[in-house]
Amino acid sequence: MTRVDGRVERGNRTRRLVLRRTVDIASVEGLEALTVGRLAAELELSKSGVFALFGSKQELQLATVREAARIYTERVLRPAAETPPGLGRVWRLCELWLEYSRSRVFPGGCFFYGAMAEFDARTGPVHDAVVRAQRDWSAHVERTIEEARTAGELRAGADVGQLAFELVALLETANALSVLHDEESAYGRARVAIAERLRGAAADGVPFPQFS
Repeated sequence: MTRVDGRVERGNRTRRLVLRRTVDIASVEGLEALTVGRLAAELELSKSGVFALFGSKQELQLATVREAARIYTERVLRPAAETPPGLGRVWRLCELWLEYSRSRVFPGGCFFYGAMAEFDARTGPVHDAVVRAQRDWSAHVERTIEEARTAGELRAGADVGQLAFELVALLETANALSVLHDEESAYGRARVAIAERLRGAAADGVPFPQFS
């Protein structure tokens, strides 16, 4: 039993090692750049060992999307949830997202922005996984904004879906321009625009010290 458990743990460690590399590669070069041979060579592993962990290139791609989602949750979603519901949480979520992109958690910027561009016009399981990730993120932003309305911090007639769409668009534009030009000014502009948009949507009397 100890021998089997040790083999399983080694396999798990190798899988984590491979996925840490695949998310980095995919964020810069795309999911299609992932190959068993390349990963084996770069990580000094056997091709058969890498193949045994995933079974196919498609499963390797799907596992990479899942790993990126796990990292994204740890760096953006969970920390934002520590802020009480309201506009402060919406603002915190946006700040964490900008920092996630700015600090290059993935060297190519937002992993999912690149994956969407790569697979938007395709079909198949990888496309579907990227679609689910995008929908989950948009739904999360909408829920966070809806919580602010429930807390009385958002105007009663505010269009939650429209506000979520605009915030995500500002975040993604900042990411794209920063990666393209290799500079950070777009993050500052996005931060200002997001703060102004939230001020405009806030209920009367809601303070904004967290937006300074």
